[in-house]
Amino acid sequence: MTEHSCQYSKEPCTRKVPIFTSLSDEDLAKVSAMIKHKKYTKGQALILEEQPSDTLYIIKQGQVKLLKVTPQGKEQILHILSTGDFFGELNIFNSDEVSNFSAYALKNTDICLLTKADMEQLIEENPDISLKLLKTITKRLAHTENLAQSLATKDPEIRIAYMILELGYKYGKPGNEQIHVRLPLSREEMANYVGVTRETISRKFSKFEQLGIIEINGTRELTICDMTKLTAYVE
Repeated sequence: MTEHSCQYSKEPCTRKVPIFTSLSDEDLAKVSAMIKHKKYTKGQALILEEQPSDTLYIIKQGQVKLLKVTPQGKEQILHILSTGDFFGELNIFNSDEVSNFSAYALKNTDICLLTKADMEQLIEENPDISLKLLKTITKRLAHTENLAQSLATKDPEIRIAYMILELGYKYGKPGNEQIHVRLPLSREEMANYVGVTRETISRKFSKFEQLGIIEINGTRELTICDMTKLTAYVE
């Protein structure tokens, strides 16, 4: 893992993060001077559950999974984040808290970091940033509620259909009335995400393919062929 300032980067992460879009070029330059830049390799932990943190993590390039470990010792993936997303914002507002999740790089990932002190200064000088933070937190809470509702159903097909829809919306590329999805998760990670076995993921993917809902293009790619049928599973 390497660390350096983000100030002289060819493409500062501040230009990729929605919460900073209202800042002027001058203010963006000031923020970039505050930021430290770190590189994480695939599988490396950015932060561990129960670890104290006073840092906002911004994904400049790459993908990160946020997870908790169940009492049975299994991973429960909470969120999949990519370029422009951030996490650790709750610890910015309450430094007495420890992280309630672990974060791991899904691929080689570049991260920009802002300390609690710097974020407090930014929010004081630019109050609209706190509103954008709140909107992001609200969306993330809604996602967590939807995930909890999905996991509450005993039907694995519904849980897997919900996951495919979510990955399609976030990572899909539309084309000819279909959506091509480059999957950020392995089959094992997808199983952990929706609380089923890896074998169940493979079996249900095969069923959805036979029904013409999806087309498997490899272990990390699929195409959503019939969005209407897929959506019907979760409604």
